[in-house]
Amino acid sequence: MPSEATPPTLRRAASAPDAAAAADVWLTSFAAALPTVVSPRSPDEVRTYFRDVVVPLRETWVADAGAEGGIVGVMVLHDDELSQLYLRPDWRGRGIGDRFVALAKERSPGGLNLWTFQVNKPAHRFYERHGFFAVEYTDGSGNEEQEPDVQYVWRP
Repeated sequence: MPSEATPPTLRRAASAPDAAAAADVWLTSFAAALPTVVSPRSPDEVRTYFRDVVVPLRETWVADAGAEGGIVGVMVLHDDELSQLYLRPDWRGRGIGDRFVALAKERSPGGLNLWTFQVNKPAHRFYERHGFFAVEYTDGSGNEEQEPDVQYVWRP
């Protein structure tokens, strides 16, 4: 568990050596935040996807806590979509997500959209606090998990 005196983590663009750690953040966070959602990919498939697709082909950012924690957060942008924002559970509530959203807004000043699962009420509150609003609810037939989801948008 990080100490309260820990300095803020550094946001930086991800590089190839970060892919495994970023995938592990995703896996840990997904399991903690969405225990009822079944991932259609095995952990090894997620790691391969991060290595071969996410880090080299998407705008991927990491929160790096250095020696104290390594990679503790990941955010992925693709055009005007905030496609991933995951934090290690023990690093939530420290402002990292807030800084990631601010960065996403800087990188996409014309607006952003994202999808989150309907069961993820903490994510709804988080994004609404940052000015996003729900525009579409689905039955989940359009996502890999087949889990009802909601699309949020932010417009400046």
